[in-house]
Amino acid sequence: MALFDSWFERSARSVAQRSSRRSALAQLGKVLVGTALVPLLPVDRTANAANAANASNAASAASDDPLSCDYWKYCAIDGFLCSCCGGTSSTCPPGTTASPITWIGTCRNPHDGSDYIVSYNDCCGKTSCGSCFCNRNEREKPLYKLSLNNDINWCMANSNSNYHCSVSVLLGAAKQ
Repeated sequence: MALFDSWFERSARSVAQRSSRRSALAQLGKVLVGTALVPLLPVDRTANAANAANASNAASAASDDPLSCDYWKYCAIDGFLCSCCGGTSSTCPPGTTASPITWIGTCRNPHDGSDYIVSYNDCCGKTSCGSCFCNRNEREKPLYKLSLNNDINWCMANSNSNYHCSVSVLLGAAKQ
């Protein structure tokens, strides 16, 4: 054990002779700033763009059924479809209330080729519906852009924050 102790002492003294506290703090600061900047690096999403294009082509076959996850207005939905839970694709079921805060998406209508702005509202007040779960993330933005992200319980603004299902409401045509 004495051999290990003497080696460790020599190593520690050598490092202490070659460096100062100030340089050690400078290096620590560089590491901390560098790790804080990692989330700001760009993310390559080109592979997801090809998958989204393929998914939108496949979705056009079932794009008229509001009970299907492939309904064209559901391009950015995440949750249980209210159309399967006693409501419609744009209205909450009885006994639930729409959350006043929402996330938005832009969906392409395959029938007219136009893009539409869609507001996704969580219906709150009852326990989860449990039917017709749908999770589509076309054109979803990372979590730092909250209004375009569907991974949040938007019922947190309601007095009863129990999530039941989600609806999609057309806000209008997207302008190019």
